Amino acid sequence: MIRVYTKIGDVFSVELDYGSKKYFQLIAYDKTQLDSDVIRVFKTVYPCGFKPNLLDIVNDDIDFYAHCVTKFGVKMNLWKKLGNTVEVGDFSKILFRDTSDYGAQIGEEIIKLSHNWYIWHINEEFIDVGNLEGENRRAEIGIIVNPYSIVNRIKTGCYDFIYPQFE
Repeated sequence: MIRVYTKIGDVFSVELDYGSKKYFQLIAYDKTQLDSDVIRVFKTVYPCGFKPNLLDIVNDDIDFYAHCVTKFGVKMNLWKKLGNTVEVGDFSKILFRDTSDYGAQIGEEIIKLSHNWYIWHINEEFIDVGNLEGENRRAEIGIIVNPYSIVNRIKTGCYDFIYPQFE
C-alpha cells in the first residue's frame, strides 16, 4: 500500500471532462470538524497541457470551501498533488454550516428543510442559530465530504448527495 502524506499548503489538480483541469489547496485542519482537511477550490479552468505557476493558482478567485480527506483522493486517483506553497490565504472568515437533521434511519423520511442549523469558523466552537438568516445563508456545507462528491462539485457546481435546505 502506498503511503500518501499531505500538509497545509499542498496544491492538487483535478482532471475535468474535455481535457481541462481545476485546482484546489489544503489550507487548514479543522479541529471543530474531526480535525479534517479544509480545502479551497479555485475557479479557473485550465487546459490539461498548461502548467500554471503555483502562486497564480492560489491567487485565483475561490469557487468553494469544503472539508474532506485529501490523501484519500490521491489514493483513489481522483486528484494529483502538484506542490506546496505557504500562501494559504486568510481563512478566519470562512463560515461552515451543518444540521442535526442530516441523514435518516432506515424507514424514516429524509428531512428536506431544516430549521436546526449551527455554524462555525475553522477551529472555533459551533454556534446554534436555528434558522439560517443573513450572512449565515452563505455558509458552506460543513460535513466531511467524500472525494467523489468533491470531484462532482468541482465538475458540476453541485454536490451529488441529499442534504437539507434552509428555505
